[in-house]
Amino acid sequence: MKKELLQFFAPCPRGLESTLATELQTIGGENVKPSNGGVQFQGNWQTCCRANLESRIASRILWQVARKSYLNEKDIYNIAYALPWNDWFSPALTIRANLAAIKCSLRSLDFITLRIKDAVCDKFRKITGKRPSIDTIQPDIRIHGFVDAQTFSLYLDTSGEALFKRGYRKASGEAPLRENLAAGILHLSGWQPGVPILDPMCGSGTFLFEAAQIALNIAPGSKRSFAFEKFKQFDLPLWKQLKENAIAAQLPPSPQAIYGSDLYGYALANTKSNIAAAGLQDVVHLNQANILEISAPMPYGILVTNPPYGVRIGELETLTDFYPKLGDTLKKKFSGWNAYILTADPALPKTIRLSTSRRTPLFNGALECRLFEYKMKAGSMRKKVRDSNQDLKNNA
Repeated sequence: MKKELLQFFAPCPRGLESTLATELQTIGGENVKPSNGGVQFQGNWQTCCRANLESRIASRILWQVARKSYLNEKDIYNIAYALPWNDWFSPALTIRANLAAIKCSLRSLDFITLRIKDAVCDKFRKITGKRPSIDTIQPDIRIHGFVDAQTFSLYLDTSGEALFKRGYRKASGEAPLRENLAAGILHLSGWQPGVPILDPMCGSGTFLFEAAQIALNIAPGSKRSFAFEKFKQFDLPLWKQLKENAIAAQLPPSPQAIYGSDLYGYALANTKSNIAAAGLQDVVHLNQANILEISAPMPYGILVTNPPYGVRIGELETLTDFYPKLGDTLKKKFSGWNAYILTADPALPKTIRLSTSRRTPLFNGALECRLFEYKMKAGSMRKKVRDSNQDLKNNA
């Protein structure tokens, strides 16, 4: 692969753009610029491979192959047709074209999408006499277009399946928390390996899994494949070396101060299934329990959770009763802890009866949420951290 500087865009859950920008700089991205819904950055193919392998927060890594002004659908077709598609992948692979738009005046986004697909296929047919087939479910190559009022951009998706699909999930709840959002929330909470963390309504265990991967320095993409492996530019020796480096940097599984519980046995079974599938069953402590009856496992730590405010809580008691009780539990049993609650339920901040120190707008897919921070201070926070670290050493 050439060492040329390429332009990339990494979409992410809205609200995590700055967090992702910091991560991409650490990975080796250059000229990193957060924007609405993602981060622009530059790099070579090694940067692209590392971003796919190591990013915990990006949803995809998109390689920008065109960005030009346009007036009509014909311009869209011509811009796409002019690109050297056969230099990038074989017509034997299947493709899918997607389009997003903001303030686009053209009459039909579906028609624009069709023109992009036609341009790609027509160019292949002219150069090779063959054209790629269309697969809207599991394509080999995804082509992403974006149009605003004046500019048309085209991207090749180097990731394939979305990056929040780590390749480990065997079971999930009705509305699972996306892994990259969970990783971003852990970053926003300030959590670091060694600090106790608890999800008392863990569902399928996404927060726990992400914390365990971070604690053991496991690259989130180490157990999956990527679309760039099908590109003609793919450098297999480089990729093998990057994966070997990532695996060598992993820490051996060992018990961590990562705790999870859930009231419902089937939810906890999902968590155990996912944790075991990743080989992390000895890393995370799990227990079936009611959040209103548990106690803090350590003097200090971070509680992070995404309450299942729909059916499951409703089967237990009304939310009107639950949220105040949750607030009382946090005050009485989690002094010295910081609590982070992600919810799309507008009733929670009004009824939990706790003072919010920070509210962060976030999106779980298309679902608008808020991350509420509650600092359950008791005495010196510095002393609590010291006591917690001493407890960890004593239990090691």
